[in-house]
Amino acid sequence: MHDKLQEKGIVGLAYWELGFRNITNSKRPINKVEDLAGLKIRVIPNPINLDWVKALDANPTPMAFTEVYGAMESKAIDGQENPLNVILANKFAEVQKHLTLTNHVYNPQSVIISTKFWDGLNAAEKKIISDAANEATQTQRKVARDAASGNLADLKKAGMQVTELPAAEMTKLRDKMKPVIAKYSASVGEATVNEMMAELAKLRR
Repeated sequence: MHDKLQEKGIVGLAYWELGFRNITNSKRPINKVEDLAGLKIRVIPNPINLDWVKALDANPTPMAFTEVYGAMESKAIDGQENPLNVILANKFAEVQKHLTLTNHVYNPQSVIISTKFWDGLNAAEKKIISDAANEATQTQRKVARDAASGNLADLKKAGMQVTELPAAEMTKLRDKMKPVIAKYSASVGEATVNEMMAELAKLRR
């Protein structure tokens, strides 16, 4: 994926980890996929986010992140989706009662550097930066994963009611995502998507 950044004048050094995204809302607990129907869910403004929320029969609402808390407080939207650390840090528990552990999207964060700067470095300097980025990645991912359980506990303490979809419902959710995945596979790259799906299948065994 980082190879595609080169045409934009950017070099990708590593993938850091924000975590898996989960859904919150102020209306009701989500115990089955159908419970999402009709909810107004804030999404990052891009086509794929609009499509996956529509596939769940919910109503996607594109919105800048800075507007989300106020929109939930005023009930302009019913919910949003983000990793646990983002939900906790932004005090969404103050305006959202229900948290559903869907883990529906893995949210990496690219560590990047400008091509112009990178091309001005010699081989030894590039190696130092690459090695540092790789080492920092291992630490960052461990810290993020270790913090996840603590974040969940803190959200429960803040009053959020937490539900987790049963295996059968998660299968149903994945099935609803298949047309969306198929739609965007060409632009992402069929080989990349197939490789990712194969790895996910191994993890679910």
